[in-house]
Amino acid sequence: MKQPERLSVLKTYKLFVGGKFPRSESGRVYEVTTAKGQWLANAPLASRKDARDAVVAARKAFGGWSGATAYNRGQILYRVAEMLEGRRDQFVAEVTDGEGLSKAKATAQVDAAIDRWVWYAGWSDKTAQIAGSANPVAGPYFNLSSPEPTGVVALLAPQESSFLGLVSVIAPAIVTGNTAVVVASQKSPLPALSLAEVLATSDLPGGVVNILSGRTAEISAPLAAHQDVNAIDLAGADEALAKELEIAAADNLKRVLRPQAVDWVADPGTTRLLAFLETKTVWHPMGA
Repeated sequence: MKQPERLSVLKTYKLFVGGKFPRSESGRVYEVTTAKGQWLANAPLASRKDARDAVVAARKAFGGWSGATAYNRGQILYRVAEMLEGRRDQFVAEVTDGEGLSKAKATAQVDAAIDRWVWYAGWSDKTAQIAGSANPVAGPYFNLSSPEPTGVVALLAPQESSFLGLVSVIAPAIVTGNTAVVVASQKSPLPALSLAEVLATSDLPGGVVNILSGRTAEISAPLAAHQDVNAIDLAGADEALAKELEIAAADNLKRVLRPQAVDWVADPGTTRLLAFLETKTVWHPMGA
């Protein structure tokens, strides 16, 4: 007897806010297509309220995450890398479809992204060595400067490098103790939404990373103007949008990392690692 043809179960992608997977409060979705225009999936179209909810979640998580030891944060990031390795084939397929790359090139991108996550995990307990110092002063005092996280950071993921670029903006922000609201690539959001599933089942506390998909301009505007967002990375904004967001960000003196031409495959250096840190300086009298 001939078996009936099986219907595949299509995946429903959702936002990632506060460690949970809500649908957009507006109920809207938009079509995600391949580089050749073929339908891939429906992704949630996040609203302004979703952006505000994500900021609330990130702020709630900031105290615990920033207060964790650097060693602990590094271990948690390394665990995420282990889980990404286990879902390597899925990410290769999503990068292949979304960016129109060959399987070999997509595999190289995914491998580089996992390696980069490990690289940033290793920086967790070393950042203070390059960003802090013991300052020479003329007096009977110790003067020590140490780096501290800025707070809640809005990250506009790169539009073209949907996974390697995504990892390259998230990992350095959170390994130093910040919490993040991430706006995924508008045209290729699936790697970001799948990354959310990895983060949800890792040791990363809920709210440390919140991921929104939809129209970059629509989601980023309320984030740039939000009084409880402390910094913004404009990697995924074009020149016109970046200018608007930078003006909005000035209202509460946000730190702004302007968009620039980046080779995401190249050695990232420490630019983003140090971008969202504040310096705390302490004076302490010398003992007798």
